[in-house]
Amino acid sequence: MRLPVYTAALTGLMASPALAADLELSLEIPRLTVAEYHRPYVSVWIENPDKTAVKTLAVWYNVKLKNNEGQKWLKDMRQWWRRAGRDMSLPADGVSAATRAPGKHQVVFKPGALPAGQYNLVVEAAREVGGVEVLRAPFQWPPKARVSSSAKGASELGAMSVTVKP
Repeated sequence: MRLPVYTAALTGLMASPALAADLELSLEIPRLTVAEYHRPYVSVWIENPDKTAVKTLAVWYNVKLKNNEGQKWLKDMRQWWRRAGRDMSLPADGVSAATRAPGKHQVVFKPGALPAGQYNLVVEAAREVGGVEVLRAPFQWPPKARVSSSAKGASELGAMSVTVKP
């Protein structure tokens, strides 16, 4: 019996491990004791080993300011801005979101069809009247088994772990 085309196409997508795999990010934004605290802007992206951007997964900034004023400060995340941000049209559905308060945050990304190979998950944070910090965690795509890697920030970011699941 021949399956209808739409069912066959859907079956093919569900069987593809590269499309079904997840990237789980656990990220701590530390509570800083400073005179003037502002929540950090944070960007999350995938890069090749040569540090070229492959895909932006998240940009947390003040999306509710009038006339998109929050976008004015995105260039403070210099690495992301130079590699991917300035070419993006923001706000972007599924990518742009509000800043996050201090604490631990869990986010699951479905990066889709990435070519097989080595990558880094990169997180960059910049805070007004504060500093800038970048963390990288390497991962292999597509994952053959559940694998985790981690990094630890020193100022604007705390502990970060990335788990890749098939």
